[in-house]
Amino acid sequence: MPRMKAIEAAVKVMEKEGVSVAFGVPGAAINPLYAALKAHGGIGHILARHVEGASHMAEGYTRAVAGNIGVCIGTSGPAGTDMITGLYSASADSIPILCITGQAPRARLHKEDFQAVDIAAIAKSVTKWATTVLEPAQVPQAFQQAFHLMRSGRPGPVLIDLPIDVQLAEIEFDPDTYEPLVPYKPAATRAQIEKALAMLNDAERPLIVAGGGIINADASDLLVQLAELLGVPVIPTLMGWGSIPDDHPLMAGMCGLQTSQRYGNASMLASDFVLGIGNRWANRHTGSVDVYTRGRKFVHVDIEPTQIGRVFAPDFGIVSDAGAALRLFVDVAREWKAAGRLKDRSGWAAECLGRKHSVDYLRKTHFDSVPMKPQRVYQCMNRALGKDVCYVSTIGLSQIAGAQFLHVYQPRHWINCGQAGPLGWTVPAALGVRVADPARKIVALSGDYDFQFMIEELAVGAQFKLPYIHVLVNNSYLGLIRQAQRSFSIDYCVQLAFDNVNMAEGEVARGYGVDHVKVVEGLGCKAIRVHRPEEFAPALAQAEAWMAEHATPVVIEVILERVTNIAMGTEIDNIVEFEELATQVADVPSALAVLD
Repeated sequence: MPRMKAIEAAVKVMEKEGVSVAFGVPGAAINPLYAALKAHGGIGHILARHVEGASHMAEGYTRAVAGNIGVCIGTSGPAGTDMITGLYSASADSIPILCITGQAPRARLHKEDFQAVDIAAIAKSVTKWATTVLEPAQVPQAFQQAFHLMRSGRPGPVLIDLPIDVQLAEIEFDPDTYEPLVPYKPAATRAQIEKALAMLNDAERPLIVAGGGIINADASDLLVQLAELLGVPVIPTLMGWGSIPDDHPLMAGMCGLQTSQRYGNASMLASDFVLGIGNRWANRHTGSVDVYTRGRKFVHVDIEPTQIGRVFAPDFGIVSDAGAALRLFVDVAREWKAAGRLKDRSGWAAECLGRKHSVDYLRKTHFDSVPMKPQRVYQCMNRALGKDVCYVSTIGLSQIAGAQFLHVYQPRHWINCGQAGPLGWTVPAALGVRVADPARKIVALSGDYDFQFMIEELAVGAQFKLPYIHVLVNNSYLGLIRQAQRSFSIDYCVQLAFDNVNMAEGEVARGYGVDHVKVVEGLGCKAIRVHRPEEFAPALAQAEAWMAEHATPVVIEVILERVTNIAMGTEIDNIVEFEELATQVADVPSALAVLD
């Protein structure tokens, strides 16, 4: 049996499990792992500027391509605690990432050694498994178990903590005979699918709610097949956006308190039956359970048994991987259609499509004011970026308005931190997406506060030649919190504006504070400032030319009016529209023109 250091065995296991790149920051307690990575050479490494940034890069890497598992690495103590936010974000959205931390020697764990913290205990509530490996011989199997757990059932993150003496100890391990464990995924039975389909068939106005579990299962094609077989409109959740193209006649819009369209909420309220697949009934999607469920029946399909009934009790629940359920749904629906057992849904589908194209349900985007309104920025993005763009965004009015006005046409082309929403997530996540897919057209979207949180990670994009476009909408405000403070009649501690004495007159309106152009250029990237709608498309062309020549990120900073309230409300039937609604069909993006 070959003998090697335990940490060398860990590297070989990761390679066998398909890892080809890791994100992290070296340090004293994890240097044995870095030595093994360098010696073996099969796993590349991206050096982050902040360890939390490394965890979000790992998230972006996983979210971008089916089957990926991002790996983030840090030393002992604060490196692990810095990555807790990434683990929380991944856990909340069912994203598998592997976090590896160094640790003090076993004999020093109870002696308050330098940077010795019980990171496994800290991480327990935001991971599927968090462990400090105390026996060197268990290292290979700990990594094997980590990948098995991340891929089984509801996906999620794992943390492995490695004392330095455990890493350096010699063990016996044969990598040539190593095989990954087969993951466990529950699957629906035919009887369950037939019952759910019969309930849907009995309804008059059914909808399918498509959640992020469909994206995780790489089952978007099956969702579209099912919708077309049944003729039933689909409402994707924010995490499921892109599972059906925005311009598909059966895409009925999104529902929710914030990240939704008026026509999506209206169609949900008009429905009498909902088949939810791979979703968790998040409160930003539902609002109150009473309003959301009144007058309609529900079937809920989810991979996690304890998710069924967690928010409200469905009329029928099925524990199943979304892909396994959809394959069976398609098979049964095809049989029933051939036998003439399915109802004709053309009238209901046409009603939902009619809302989608009616000015009565559209928000206005064509504002000509300067400084620009955010609605006009998204109109410019829709018209200039095309249908193959992949958006990356996390939280704030920028993300909420983006979800209301942008359009997504493919799965994994809306990379979004759905539940945790940590500020600063967008830059490192976009870099992770770029590492996962070197050819994808990536456009990240941030407000100024999100952008400033982890702006240093742009230097990673410059160093490692990871180009992407970052649209920065700058109103010098914590816009979402400012809007929420209206309920308290305050505007307090949310202003980012100040007179920057280093900013030349005319560069930007006085009082906008941070000179993002200088900061971005100081980090080795390119920045372009936009004031007017007609400047956006030329800025985009300039950004693409720069990336082609220099292969670094490019920031397009759009100066917004200081205060814009974005539509949102307390219930899906009580959304406040602060701005004008559309007045003509011309306000509808061409991508949403009525299909032949």
